[in-house]
Amino acid sequence: MPKRSLFRSWFPSDGERRLPSLRALLQGRRLRRLLAAGALSAILAVAVAIGCTTWVRSAADGHIYDAASVPAAPVALVLGAQVDPNGQPSAFLAARLEIARQLLEAGKIKAILVSGDHGEWAYDEPGAMQAWLVARGVPADRVVLDHAGFDTYDSCVRARKIFGVQQAIVVTQNFHLPRAVALCREQGIDATGVGDDTARAYKDLWLRGEVREYGAAVKAAADVLTARDPIFLGPHETGVETAVRNG
Repeated sequence: MPKRSLFRSWFPSDGERRLPSLRALLQGRRLRRLLAAGALSAILAVAVAIGCTTWVRSAADGHIYDAASVPAAPVALVLGAQVDPNGQPSAFLAARLEIARQLLEAGKIKAILVSGDHGEWAYDEPGAMQAWLVARGVPADRVVLDHAGFDTYDSCVRARKIFGVQQAIVVTQNFHLPRAVALCREQGIDATGVGDDTARAYKDLWLRGEVREYGAAVKAAADVLTARDPIFLGPHETGVETAVRNG
């Protein structure tokens, strides 16, 4: 019986191919390259996020306290968060405001700068923050509103450049606090921080906030490196200076 030729072994009479086609080979290589590129991109993204998070924590190290031990400062900077449809601060925001109220009551600060999003007429974070504080006994003339604190970076830049803050206690949740303190210190503010841990009871929201901080740390590093201006800067305002004098 004659031996089958090499050609016939690759392409039998029934037309079935024993080896993959050139197109299949190329597609397989392309897929492997795409997978390799995707894996490399993912590794780089994780490395960048970890590096930026390390920078944030290092910059804030030694500047975070509890309410009882934090050194006194002229003003507390309370960073905005969600306001509910009824106009009341969310649980996370109310917890921040309560810390600021306690700091004022304890004589740790003389004024409170509430910085949040008021980009739309119907949504007013700083207004809701002021109303909450005043309703709980804080004198209205001790509360200063920053209506253009659209993110943490903007709040820190505006605190320094618009309101002239040189020393402050930053107030927010614990998972957010290192980034907030780091960004304010990058702007030349002698910033310390007091964090809230009570909102940890909202487990899903708290976990989401912790995970979000990795990406937010990358944005923070980019903002510092590019030294971008806030969304809105504006002229100097004397509200904090006046509130501190009133205190």
